[in-house]
Amino acid sequence: MSPLSRREFVAAGVAAGAGLVVGFYLPHGGRANHEAFSPNAYLRITPDNKVTIVVARSEMGQGVRTALPMILAEELEADWKQIEIEQAGASTLYGDQTTGGSASVRTAWDPMRKAGAAAREMLISAAALTWGVPRSSCSAQGGSILHTASNRRLSYGELAGKASTLPIPSDVTLKQAKDYKIVGQRLARVDTPAKVKGEAGFGIDFRMPGMKYAVLSRCPTIGGKVVSFDDKESKKNSGVSYVGKISDAAVAVAADSVWGAMEGRRVLTVNWDDGPNKDLNTAAVTELLKQTAAKKGATLYSVGDVTKAKGRRITAEYQLPFMAHAPMEPGNCTANYSATGCELWAPTQVPQDCRDAVAQAVGLDSDQVKVNVTLMGGGFGRRLEHDYAVEAALVSKAIGGPVKVIWTREDDMRFSTYRPASLHQLSAVLDGAGWPVAFTHRIIAPSISGQKGQPVPGGVDPDLPDEAALVYGMDNVSIESVIAETPVPLGWMRSVYALQVGFASESFIDELAAAAGKDPLEYRLHLLSKDQDIQYFTTTWHTARMRGVLQLAAEKAGWKHPLPAGRFRGIACFACFSSYMAEVVEISMENGTPRVHRVVAVVDCGQVVNPSILEQQIPGGIVYALSNALRAKITIEKGRVVQGNFDDYAPLRMEEVPAVEVHAVPSTEVPTGIGEPSVPPLAPALCNAIHAATKKRIRALPILS
Repeated sequence: MSPLSRREFVAAGVAAGAGLVVGFYLPHGGRANHEAFSPNAYLRITPDNKVTIVVARSEMGQGVRTALPMILAEELEADWKQIEIEQAGASTLYGDQTTGGSASVRTAWDPMRKAGAAAREMLISAAALTWGVPRSSCSAQGGSILHTASNRRLSYGELAGKASTLPIPSDVTLKQAKDYKIVGQRLARVDTPAKVKGEAGFGIDFRMPGMKYAVLSRCPTIGGKVVSFDDKESKKNSGVSYVGKISDAAVAVAADSVWGAMEGRRVLTVNWDDGPNKDLNTAAVTELLKQTAAKKGATLYSVGDVTKAKGRRITAEYQLPFMAHAPMEPGNCTANYSATGCELWAPTQVPQDCRDAVAQAVGLDSDQVKVNVTLMGGGFGRRLEHDYAVEAALVSKAIGGPVKVIWTREDDMRFSTYRPASLHQLSAVLDGAGWPVAFTHRIIAPSISGQKGQPVPGGVDPDLPDEAALVYGMDNVSIESVIAETPVPLGWMRSVYALQVGFASESFIDELAAAAGKDPLEYRLHLLSKDQDIQYFTTTWHTARMRGVLQLAAEKAGWKHPLPAGRFRGIACFACFSSYMAEVVEISMENGTPRVHRVVAVVDCGQVVNPSILEQQIPGGIVYALSNALRAKITIEKGRVVQGNFDDYAPLRMEEVPAVEVHAVPSTEVPTGIGEPSVPPLAPALCNAIHAATKKRIRALPILS
């Protein structure tokens, strides 16, 4: 299977439409018995009334193991207390299982609803046949089928055998939002108890008999290779059982314990070929972006003619650095290879990519590789890669037994993939009243997909159609992308290009408001005052929905009311992953450093499946975004990543976390993304607040660089 871009699975799911669930139905023929009712790949009901819902996305803290079953259980008319959750491994039954792009709920919404509704209708039919009554006299309620006239009731478990013999309906009626009993409720997350008790199964926790532990010595320069190595000192360490080259750029050390493997690596002598990037540094990357800016760009969005607008011109450049994902749980994977197969236990966002990459690396067919998906201590896009899984499989094959490969924090920081650095050139022409009659944004950045060898049709990275829209009504707009090349390994990071584009465009809108002498909120509302549908690639954005989140954020933040002395605020809004987000950030300045006291966040993400999960997701994104805006920066010197741990890549500390208020616009629209939309508005809102306090513009992140 060829690797897909981070968002291609979204298009695949949408394109499948109504046929998606039908395509996932499991065959009835050939089963030994019909006791278990499994009308589709998502659901299984057994005669003991055990209802199991399978989750085909990875749980990395975003609540997907709760939200997706809620959708199916709603249409099934299940008793939520009876539901058990099963995590799917890599499979061919669910389409693309990639967890990313804030797409788990929005792409599973229809498939999960239809799966639940089809099962419900089959259970109703089974009950009607059992009682010899019309289907119309039966209804599903709380995990049972009720015959209203006689008040007879049969549980789903009692009906499982008969239901499994019935044909699967090709068309089902779905519930209306007003009839929801589970969707929209604040149900407790199913994974919380195990996490609180320390029983949850994260990748780094997995153990199996006879398992070894391995760490890798990787070439410190980007693109370098192993020339030779001397393992005499390593093998003097008790417990070290294997030292060997497993790729052109890495030597593995396996031992009976993590510490033993780390000590073996510490004394390992490796002769490296530093390769072609030994002189690469951050200054050279910055200069490359500036030189690339002179090239012709690919058009992302164009309306009117920006070259013909007359008036006062305002220009600005914004810069963003490379950034690391920095999840709390570093890379790890356990593998057990044999000549007939390989089994993995991996904290992965891409189980199918892990399966296929491992199969290719160790010389197996994909169906010979089994991937067990574990919980993960943060993903943020880092686990869209599968390097750690391939390493584990290669070491397992080399030692002839099970092994867990573990990355240290320094490994994870220095040998990872990185959110690309970027340069943004913005220009606007203002009329006599200060309103923009032309707006231009040129995005100069490397292409993640392009570097990974994936198609970049017309010079447009496949993620930009989901992450670089401008939802303002202007007569003349031009948004362009110019792709730069870099040897620094790139990866998708939470909100990816939206983080960069949002910082630049929303900071610049504030600059325009200041140049016009207008309030930043009123300036934005003026640009959103007309109800317009803005077509950006395949997405239609609605100015009314953006206006709605902006107005509600301002209202909840008390924008029109004066702040106490020494307090200042900024505002920003952005649309991505099919959702609309606005944030107001309130700060004070302490010794020249911003102190964030309060963030008011408002989202329009359509129907909210679980309000409690939404209220956890958005503050998590804001804390992540605030850490990135203040301090996150990866720099390169002599071809090497400089930062190595949380001392020089410092996350937000607990005492720095602001109060976060979350509000969702009530909606019955189809659910859209929530994991990433809270990230892009934070940095511009913060920098706009800093300008309100100091009259200084911040055009490069991080703020405290």
